[in-house]
Amino acid sequence: MRLRLNQLAAAVILTLLANAAASSSNASTDPELRQLLKEAIASDSGFEDRFDAQVWLLDMSRRLERFVADPKVRIELLKLIHYEARRVGIEPELVLAVIEVESRFDEFAISVSGARGLMQIMPFWLNEIGISDQNLFKIRTNLRMGCTILRYYIDMEPHDLGRALARYNGSLGRTIYPNKVINALHRNWFKQ
Repeated sequence: MRLRLNQLAAAVILTLLANAAASSSNASTDPELRQLLKEAIASDSGFEDRFDAQVWLLDMSRRLERFVADPKVRIELLKLIHYEARRVGIEPELVLAVIEVESRFDEFAISVSGARGLMQIMPFWLNEIGISDQNLFKIRTNLRMGCTILRYYIDMEPHDLGRALARYNGSLGRTIYPNKVINALHRNWFKQ
């Protein structure tokens, strides 16, 4: 019985790895996304209004506390998330929901398919855009690339956030991942 369970687990892992490799190889051939990632690495922006920044950071810091204990770390992380999300024109709360589902805010997370960091970026992107010296465990690099990729898929699926999220996750055609992100968004980041 134990041998059969181990064989079943191995088969599931091999299937997941094959699916991840197939979805990553499809994404790596997209020259438009490759160019957007190159441009993203060189870009800058931030909060426009100091009062809005303080209100948002305080509110989100309270919500993030269950995932990140250190208040200083929370504020720095939230500033970076807000910065990178606004840079590409997406809501920072959506990025928070994606990070919650992808890594539960573990900046050193590694998936079974090899995706890294908060937003679970596949390492092949570094080679695709010619910056192999970057580290996907660096929060700013991970957020910049993750937000750029997410924006690209939102633009690709302008009227269907679920499909955009499924593309981000490499699970197009399935609803489990998008539903998790949307539920996290409403449960933890958009609630009043």
